[in-house]
Amino acid sequence: MKLFRFAVQAMIACVWIATQGTALAGEGASYPISIKHAFGTTIIEKKPERVATVAWANHEVPLALGIVPVGMARANFGDDDGDGILPWVAARLGELKGDMPLLFDEGDGIDFEAVAATRPDVILAAYSGLSQADYDTLSQIAPVVAYPQAPWSTDWREMIRLNSAGLGMAAEGEALIADIEADIARTLDGYPELKGKSAMFITHLSAWDLSIVNFYTTNDTRVKFFADLGLTPPKSVLQASDSGKFAGSVSAEQIDDFDDVDILVTYGDGMLFDALKANALMLHMPAVARESIVMLGNDPVGNAANPTPLSIRWVLKDYVTLLSEAAKKSK
Repeated sequence: MKLFRFAVQAMIACVWIATQGTALAGEGASYPISIKHAFGTTIIEKKPERVATVAWANHEVPLALGIVPVGMARANFGDDDGDGILPWVAARLGELKGDMPLLFDEGDGIDFEAVAATRPDVILAAYSGLSQADYDTLSQIAPVVAYPQAPWSTDWREMIRLNSAGLGMAAEGEALIADIEADIARTLDGYPELKGKSAMFITHLSAWDLSIVNFYTTNDTRVKFFADLGLTPPKSVLQASDSGKFAGSVSAEQIDDFDDVDILVTYGDGMLFDALKANALMLHMPAVARESIVMLGNDPVGNAANPTPLSIRWVLKDYVTLLSEAAKKSK
């Protein structure tokens, strides 16, 4: 690790690449800026000019605020055309007409060398799974905005607030949150059947083995988003959430615990749907018996379940329509 850190420091000192970022706004910000997070406090001494982001979707905050990052994580889920950029991100990049960011391949973890090569002034990671070692290494490159409490638990509002603060654009971040909330409210006006329905998000089900039901708790961002859409967590999810964990697990023999679930959301296809309907234990779950199920795939709508600053407005109506169809079957 010491050798690697020395290499990173050397790279910072000598590397020069052509990638250029868009200069930041937020001229009214008062520096230095202090941002508290799970690993302590990050101090940003002056307005950053070059912004890098790691992990899932953090780049969407600067993009939404008119800034093209010098580097960002390559998309590894829902990327229909395999170019590493999700459609709402591609659209925003096209609007801003900036240089294409360097895409970091994070299939095996953060590519520290690639991040260092972009010579960032700040690294945004408010929604991420950074370890202490990751944070320490990135901090040798530039000030890092990390998650506030626990890995992968930062909801879309917190992501915007923390990352926009790291850009010196806290006020612009609040305005962005207000705009997104208004769009969600306008969309939900057309789907009153969702209000008050209970929804459960299954993490993973196998058509070949339905003996265990794994589900996200209210500590996960997907379930947090349900609240934005007028949905409520069933008692089984609430009970599991008290542990502070992001997922729960029960045997299918305890399927009666889920008798108050109106809508079931999971990742899967027709094969899984048929398997659920053919399984005697799973049919004890009213949502399965009624087919009040939303099946999400590895596509943009599947990404909508885990909301991000740019994706919400891009796919909100499609996602809400699927939830609505399931809700109507729960009557």
